[in-house]
Amino acid sequence: MGENDLIEGCIRKDYYAQKQLFDLYKDAMYTIAYRMLNDSEEANDVLQEAFIQVFRDIAKFRRESTLGAWIKTIVVRSSLKLIRENNRKDYLSTPEFEDNEPVVWPGWINSDDLEKAILSLTDGYRIVFLLIEVEGYSHKEVAEMLDIPVGTSKIKLFRAKQQLRKLLSGYN
Repeated sequence: MGENDLIEGCIRKDYYAQKQLFDLYKDAMYTIAYRMLNDSEEANDVLQEAFIQVFRDIAKFRRESTLGAWIKTIVVRSSLKLIRENNRKDYLSTPEFEDNEPVVWPGWINSDDLEKAILSLTDGYRIVFLLIEVEGYSHKEVAEMLDIPVGTSKIKLFRAKQQLRKLLSGYN
């Protein structure tokens, strides 16, 4: 079933089309939510809420982007909404990097270790890093989503990269 067929099926509230759409995107969207929230239960909650919104609003999808990009935007915004509701204000602040115990890394880096390093960033740095470097949003888009100045987005990305370099400096 092609993307247009899935969309049309979901508009008709066809359970098979909805299940197929969910199965097609659930893993990627869960990953985005988990990386932003750093909590599996919250990521599952966001995933559920996001797909409820997708199925409710799919008739409004204007097809100006891919369906996956539209769903990703819903997941990102749902994750940010949950962060705000839980009063996790860290994503607004730009604390200095605290030089705690150095992390000992093996002489090579793999995706699991990189993922752990990214997840160890504070909420604010992690969210900006993921939105810009992984998801491809611009500083302007991130600033609008987070309701912060563009300059703050740039600073957070710079500091996130600094922290990651420091955390991963043990790699050869």
